[in-house]
Amino acid sequence: MQLIPQNPEIHAYLAADEVIDHDHPLVRETADVLWTATGDAYSYAKVAFEFVRDTIPHSADSGDPRVSWRASDVLRTRNGICYAKSHTLVALLRARDIPAGLCYQRLADDDGSNPTVHGLIALRLPGAEGWARQDPRGNKPGVDARFALDAERLAFPVRPELGEVDYPELYAAPHPAAIKALRDSADRPELWRNLPTAL
Repeated sequence: MQLIPQNPEIHAYLAADEVIDHDHPLVRETADVLWTATGDAYSYAKVAFEFVRDTIPHSADSGDPRVSWRASDVLRTRNGICYAKSHTLVALLRARDIPAGLCYQRLADDDGSNPTVHGLIALRLPGAEGWARQDPRGNKPGVDARFALDAERLAFPVRPELGEVDYPELYAAPHPAAIKALRDSADRPELWRNLPTAL
């Protein structure tokens, strides 16, 4: 899929902000530990992806009612939905000067009902020609996302016949609809009611 950067300046995909707070000590410490175990950008990106995918449970799978949205809070609580986990992976990548951004899909149930917006990321490794999407949501029966650069191995390939959509935009900061849902929700049941159905 060809991604369209919302901000053509590459430095925007390296910046820290309130959500992607890769200047926070916990994010830096985690990035340092992962880098020490790897030593090059490709290996680091893969290990960071697997760390977020596998060690931070998706709160829908774990039943955790807490809502986290800032990368440092996700690392502290070891909890988050797809948006929060994506914020965390982007922060870990940017902490090591790997450009990364946020992208989204519109997904639905098998009968096309209950549409919702799903969050994932894209990164650009040194020497790469384009952006590669990755989905750190977390695997479970029926979901097998993998780190891949040559062909996408996402959690949810879209089904256009059900109205599902791969949004082509690549965002340097979280989409306002996603961050509003997270910030306005006191717990996961409320978050489920607040999730955007489209962008």
